[in-house]
Amino acid sequence: MPGIAVFPGSFDPITKGHESIVHRALPLFDSIIVAIGSNSTKSSMFHLEKRKEWLQQTFAPHSKVKVVDYASLTVELCRKHGAKYILRGLRSVADFEYESNIAKMNRMMEPGIETVFMLALPEFSGIHSTIVREIIKHGGDVSQFIPAGIKSL
Repeated sequence: MPGIAVFPGSFDPITKGHESIVHRALPLFDSIIVAIGSNSTKSSMFHLEKRKEWLQQTFAPHSKVKVVDYASLTVELCRKHGAKYILRGLRSVADFEYESNIAKMNRMMEPGIETVFMLALPEFSGIHSTIVREIIKHGGDVSQFIPAGIKSL
């Protein structure tokens, strides 16, 4: 699948599941834009600049990965960067139900953009940023859930 893919998310914080999806998708695309989106229904625990720094640290060895932030519709970001694919990770059937509805609406808004789903590896399917944030709030150790290069949360 030559072309550009956008991997959108809040990455609050980035997890090993996010990292795995990008690493596994690298051979499929010419480049991947990891895009930190503003979600009006979520309030972030970590500042945008910190999340951007973590993503840049995590993907620094990969010249095909670019990190951006955006406050528009994902299809608008795709148009801006000439991306023809939206990359999404799926951990469960519930994720599929939610993500497939978004994919259908994105396709209606922009028929030239295809959503590509990747299943999470079994060892990452239970990792959710929401749960990682709860562990952090209560002083727990999240090192097994976040990329190795992320030292300070």
